[in-house]
Amino acid sequence: MILGLLATPVMTQSTAQERAPTLRQQLAEAQAKQTELETRLQQLEEDLKPENIEKGLAGVGSTRPEALRERRRRQLEIEKKSVQTRLDQLATSRTRLETGVVQADAAAYHSSAGANAGGPDKETTTKPPISAQPKAVRAATVPPRESRRTRSKSRPRRTRRRS
Repeated sequence: MILGLLATPVMTQSTAQERAPTLRQQLAEAQAKQTELETRLQQLEEDLKPENIEKGLAGVGSTRPEALRERRRRQLEIEKKSVQTRLDQLATSRTRLETGVVQADAAAYHSSAGANAGGPDKETTTKPPISAQPKAVRAATVPPRESRRTRSKSRPRRTRRRS
């Protein structure tokens, strides 16, 4: 059953790069199982139609055919509820897997970006002084100055007293 597979701890793997493919594989298996269960649910709904219940019991002889039909209908209803419950559980697991894949991808990206950011390229290259950088780069790296108007609004204005 796929639910047992979904419950296996994924945290035993060491890196996010290893977790993402495993989660994707589990997601694909969950989607396949969901398709299978949806097909079975449609078949059960078709089998539950009164004319199909009657056709299914046509070769069975009984003094109480109504009781046989009712028992068959109950069996199909129970199986339908079971399949629907498994579909609901699978939908929940699938949502968790999708979230896990997104998180593993993000963690893998951040770890690879973090490895490159602290690598030898950063140590061997130096930034040019701010004055030598292009104007667009300077504007992004240097905080803007306060204008006089902004400063004057934040401080009370002093006036001279005439004597």
